[in-house]
Amino acid sequence: MPARREVDPAELRTAVSVTLPWLNDRAPRPERSELAEAVRLSLRTLERLAPGRTVEVRVPPFSAVQCVPGPRHTRGTPPNVVETDPHTWLSLVTGKLSWERAVEAELVSASGARADLSRWLPLLRIAEPGEEVAEE
Repeated sequence: MPARREVDPAELRTAVSVTLPWLNDRAPRPERSELAEAVRLSLRTLERLAPGRTVEVRVPPFSAVQCVPGPRHTRGTPPNVVETDPHTWLSLVTGKLSWERAVEAELVSASGARADLSRWLPLLRIAEPGEEVAEE
């Protein structure tokens, strides 16, 4: 299987920026292709930042990746699975939602001892014009 192309940070930022009005409840859901692009690029970025095959991160219906260092999983359902919807995922990616709050609110299903992605999230911080970006 050929290696995936590196994600260009500017391409990721542009793709995710398109979804910001929706994430901020100021616009309807983006076009399917725009949402798919933002989810796929952000998952591929996570895959590069947390290389490994211990956790499977699923954002149906768009994509899933295996990441996080540790024991490699090769068959069947992995012991460490994170699954969420596109809105929640992109909110985590942009820091609009914390990992802890998402898990507490049951917006994320995280099973397994290594299924905590808080170390790698948010992937980027961007804001709509006039919106301040929270600093950690």
